[in-house]
Amino acid sequence: MSQPGPPGSGAAPAGLQAQNGAAAASGAPYSNGPVHSAMMSSQVAVHQGYNSQLPGSYPHLIPAKTLNPVSGQSHYGGSQGLEQTLHRPPVAANVVAPSLRSGPVPQMPAPASQSPAATPRPSDDFLPGVSPLPPVNWQHSYPSMGSQMSHYPPPASQLPLSGNTNVSTNHQYVSSGDPSLQNSYVKSGSALPLRTPPLPTTFQPGAPPGPPPVGGPPLVRALVPQKASLRTAPQPSFSSAVNQEATPQLATKNPQMSRSVGYAYPSLPPGYQNTTPPSSSTGMPPSSLNYPSGPQAFSQTPLGANHLTASMSGLSLHPEGLRIVNLLQERKMLPSTPLQPPVPNLHEDIQKLNCNPELFRCTLTNIPQTQALLNKAKLPLGLLLHPFKDLVQLPVVTSSTIVRCRSCRTYINPFVSFLDQRRWKCNLCYRVNDVPEEFMYNPLTRVYGEPHRRPEVQNATIEFMAPSEYMLRPPQPPVYLFVFDVSHNAVETGYLNSVCQSLLDNLDLLPGNTRTKIGFITFDSTIHFYSLQEGLSQPQMLIISDIDDVFIPMPENLLVNLHESKELVQGLLKTLPQMFTTSLETQSALGPALQAAFKLMSPTGGRMTVFQTQLPTLGVGALKPREEPNHRSSAKEIHLTPSTDFYKKLALDCSGQQVAVDLFLLSGQYSDLASLGCISRYSAGSVYYYPSYHHQHNPVQVQKLHKELQRYLTRKIGFEAVMRIRCTKGLSIHTFHGNFFVRSTDLLSLPNVNPDAGYAVQMSVEESLTDTQLVSFQSALLYTSSKGERRIRVHTLCLPVVSTLNEVFLGADVQAISGLLANMAVDRSVTASLSDARDALVNAVVDSLSAYRSSVLSNQQPGLMVPFSLRLFPLFVLALLKQKSFQTGTNVRLDERIFAMCQVKNQPLVYLMLTTHPSLYRVDNLSDEGALNINDRTIPQPPILQLSVENLSRDGAFLMDAGSVLMLWVGKNCAQNFLSQVLGVQNYASIPQIRTDLPELDTPESARTIAFISWLREQRPFFPVLYVIRDESPMKANFLQNMVEDRTESALSYYEFLLHIQQQVNK
Repeated sequence: MSQPGPPGSGAAPAGLQAQNGAAAASGAPYSNGPVHSAMMSSQVAVHQGYNSQLPGSYPHLIPAKTLNPVSGQSHYGGSQGLEQTLHRPPVAANVVAPSLRSGPVPQMPAPASQSPAATPRPSDDFLPGVSPLPPVNWQHSYPSMGSQMSHYPPPASQLPLSGNTNVSTNHQYVSSGDPSLQNSYVKSGSALPLRTPPLPTTFQPGAPPGPPPVGGPPLVRALVPQKASLRTAPQPSFSSAVNQEATPQLATKNPQMSRSVGYAYPSLPPGYQNTTPPSSSTGMPPSSLNYPSGPQAFSQTPLGANHLTASMSGLSLHPEGLRIVNLLQERKMLPSTPLQPPVPNLHEDIQKLNCNPELFRCTLTNIPQTQALLNKAKLPLGLLLHPFKDLVQLPVVTSSTIVRCRSCRTYINPFVSFLDQRRWKCNLCYRVNDVPEEFMYNPLTRVYGEPHRRPEVQNATIEFMAPSEYMLRPPQPPVYLFVFDVSHNAVETGYLNSVCQSLLDNLDLLPGNTRTKIGFITFDSTIHFYSLQEGLSQPQMLIISDIDDVFIPMPENLLVNLHESKELVQGLLKTLPQMFTTSLETQSALGPALQAAFKLMSPTGGRMTVFQTQLPTLGVGALKPREEPNHRSSAKEIHLTPSTDFYKKLALDCSGQQVAVDLFLLSGQYSDLASLGCISRYSAGSVYYYPSYHHQHNPVQVQKLHKELQRYLTRKIGFEAVMRIRCTKGLSIHTFHGNFFVRSTDLLSLPNVNPDAGYAVQMSVEESLTDTQLVSFQSALLYTSSKGERRIRVHTLCLPVVSTLNEVFLGADVQAISGLLANMAVDRSVTASLSDARDALVNAVVDSLSAYRSSVLSNQQPGLMVPFSLRLFPLFVLALLKQKSFQTGTNVRLDERIFAMCQVKNQPLVYLMLTTHPSLYRVDNLSDEGALNINDRTIPQPPILQLSVENLSRDGAFLMDAGSVLMLWVGKNCAQNFLSQVLGVQNYASIPQIRTDLPELDTPESARTIAFISWLREQRPFFPVLYVIRDESPMKANFLQNMVEDRTESALSYYEFLLHIQQQVNK
C-alpha cells in the first residue's frame, strides 16, 4: 500500500539526497542540512523527494521545494540561491549570535598533544547569521521561519508501562451523560471529578492594556515578575507523521513566528519541590520534581501598566544571582546537591503554570529584547527539549474541539489572554480568536462560561486525543522487524543467545495491541527470510543469494500478526542461536539486508532493529577500514564523516515510509560508525554501542545489553510522528539538533519517537521584542500510539523579556548553554575539524566573560570575574574538552568518539551533563541523615564532591557516577568495617582486580550502599555498569580520567584553564 500524503505531490526520487540537507552529496555526515524557508505558500507542496507522500505532510504548510540537481540542496520557495544555502546572510542587521567561534583562538598552552587551530576564523563562527561551512551533522539550519507557524505537538512522556499508552494517572474527558455537555474531566481511578473551588473571574474591559501589542484588552492574569521555580529538561520532540495539525493559513497571519528560548531557573518554586516519586515498573524512575498534577487554578487579576513597570528584571528578587564571583579565588563553586535549573523571573501565578524544565528548557531564562543585545552578551540562545519523556502524570483531553489560533495554529495554553468570555488573544502572534461554544463549558466544575479554567488553559503540558482530521490514513499497526548479523564473527560473540532470550522474555510486553506485527531477517553473505505463516509446524527459512538485486519472497508471510503466530515466533527465537553455530561465513552484506528490510516494511512503516558485529564487506554499503591508530591524536585527520552516502540515502527512504532504524553495534574491531550511524540519525532511530562484546570474556557488556534491551523492547513508542516548535512573533529558529529529518522548514519527521531522545534548537531574535514583556515557546508532537490512537502532546514555556545586559546574564542557564554548545561543537568537528571545535568551545567562554567584564562590570578588578549564574561555565566547558567526543590523545578509538558524539546529539540534557561532568560521592560513611524515602526505601543522599584527586582519601571509598558507568574506588586504608560490611571481603588485598557487583549482605551499611546505587540506576533509561576499583585495577586510569579538575594527557587542569581564560579575557 503506498504511503498517503498531501494531494498533488509527485514522486521525486532524485530529491532523496537533499532531504537532510546538502550533506548527502558532499559527505557531511551528521548534517541534516540547511533548510530554507520562504513565506509559506498556501499551494500544495511539490515533491518531498519520496515516491509517495508522507502521511504527515500538510499541503499548505510546506513551501514549494526545488532541488538543485548538482548540489542536492533543496530550496524552499523562490529565490534563494545555493550560496544562501551554504552561507546564509545574517537574519537581522548585525546578527552575530554568541556561540562557538573557532577563530584564531589564542592557543591554550597545549599539554600533551593538543593541536592548534587550523584556519583562523572570524570571531562569529558559531553564530546564527554566519555559516562559513556547510551545516554539520544532524543539524538542519534555515535562516528564519516565515509565517509557517504550525508546529506539531511534541509527545508528552508517560511511564512505559509495558507499552500501554494510557497511564493510569492520565486525566480523560469522559461523557458525563448529558448529550449536550459531553465532557467531564475525570481523573481515572477517582470516583469524582477533580474539584477546584470557583475563583473570581474578572473580565474588566476598562483595565489598562497588558503586555501584548499596546492597546490590546487586558491580560487575564497578572504578569508582575516574581521568583518562581521550574525545572526544564531537554525534550525530544516528535511529531506524528500526519501533520494535519495545521489548517489553511489565513491572509492575516503574522509573518515570522518563531520562538526564542531563555534560561534561568534559580531555585525551585514551591509547587516543584521534591516529593516522594511513585515507583516505576519499567525501570524509568519518576521525575525528581513533582509538578502540580491536574489543572491549576489561578486568580485572574487584570493586568495593569503599573504592574508591568515593576520591571520584569526583578533584580531585587535575585540577590544571589547578582553576586560577582572571582573564580581564581573561589574555584570550589560546585553545589553539594544536584544543580537546579534557574527559575524564570515571572509572577508566581504564571510560573506555577509553566512547563517543567525537564521537558522544555531555554539557555536564557531572560530573553534579550533585541538581537543586538543577544550579540553583545555572546551567549547562545536555544531550546533543549525532552518532549516524549515518561511522565508520572499527564492530563489527556478527549474533545471534539481542539482550540487553536486561526492564524499561527498555536494550541490554546495557560499563557493566552482572555479578553472576555468569548474571545482569547494568542500569546505567539497576538491574533484575537473566538472561543468555540463547546470550550465555554468547564468539565472540572461543570460550570458554563469558564473557558479560562479548562484543563487546556491550566496545564503547560497536555495531550490531546486527535480527531480524524489529524490523520491522512488510518493509524498503522505496530510493526517490529529484527535484522540479525549471523556471520562467523557474530556467532563468536554469542550475542544471539542473549538477544533471543530477551525477546522471548519480553514478547508479551512489546507495546501494541492485537494488530501488532513482527518479522525476522538474518544475513551473512546471503539474506535469510523466515516465513511464519499460520498453519506451518515450524518456521520456514528462505535464502536470497542474489544480493545485488534483492527481492522479497512471499511478502505476506514474513511480517505476521504476533498474537496469531506467537508459537512459531517463540519456536524461531529458541532455535535461531543454534542455526548458525557451524557457520564459517565471514562476509557481511549489511547494505542489501537493510534494503530487503526496507522493502518489507514500506507498506506499513514501523521499527527496524538491526544487530551488527563487524564492518560490512559485501554489496552496496560495503565499507573499508579507515582508522589508523597512530593518527588518533591528530585532531585534523580523523574520519568523522561518512565514507559513503548509501546509509543516509536509505535512511531518508525509510523516513519517507515511516520506518525508523535502531542500530545495535556489538564489535571489538573498527566498524565505521560514522557511516553506519547515518541509518539511525536521519530516520529518527537510536544507536547502541557495545565495544568488545563477548558472552564469556566480557560479562559486563552482556549484562548491559540485557538490561538496555529490556528497556528498549518495553518502553513507550510513538509511530509516524511529526514535531513542530513555534515561538512568539519576533523570534526565529534557525538550526535543529537531534535524530530526525526536517521535512519542511520547521517540521521534524520522526517515524518513531521514544521517551529517551532529546532535541535542541538554536534561535535568534529577528524583530525587536520591545512591545512585549513575555515570550512563549510551544512544541507540538503528533504521533500514533502503540494502541493505534492519534495523539498530540503539547508543551508550552513562557519566559520574560529583558532590556539590559545584566539581566540577560542573570538569567543564563549554564547547563542548557553547555548542552547547546556541545551540540554545536559536534557539528563543527564534522564540518571543520576537531581542533576547530575545541577552540570554538574555549572562545565561547572567553567571549561571554569578556562581554560581561567590558559591558557589565563597573570597575575592573583583578582576577577572573564572572556572574554567579555562569560560575560553572568554565568548568563545564573544560569537562566537554575532556569528554570522549572532543578530547585529544591516542586513547580514544574512533568508533567510541563517534558514539560519544551520537550521544551528545540524541541524549536529553540531564544525561548529557552527567556524562560530561560526573558526580562524585563519598560512600564509606553513608547515613540516613537527609535521606529520601521512596516506597518504604531509604535512599541516602551524600554530598557531591568536586572532581579532583585532592578530595579523595586513602581511608575512604568514593563512588563516581559518570552516566553510563559507575566506578567505586576503594582507598588502600579504607576502614575494615566498609570492606567487610559492604564489599564482603576480609581485607583490602582480597578485593578482586575486576569486580562488577556488590554482594547483598544483611548489614545496614550494605543496604544503604545498594539502595543508593540502585536509585542512581533507576534515574536513567540506560544501564550503568558498576566497577569496583582498587589501586592496581586496570580501570583506575578511567576513574582518574574523569577527574575533570586535574591535568590530563589532553587538557589543562581547572586552575590552569582559568588562568588561560583570564589571560584571554583581559587582552
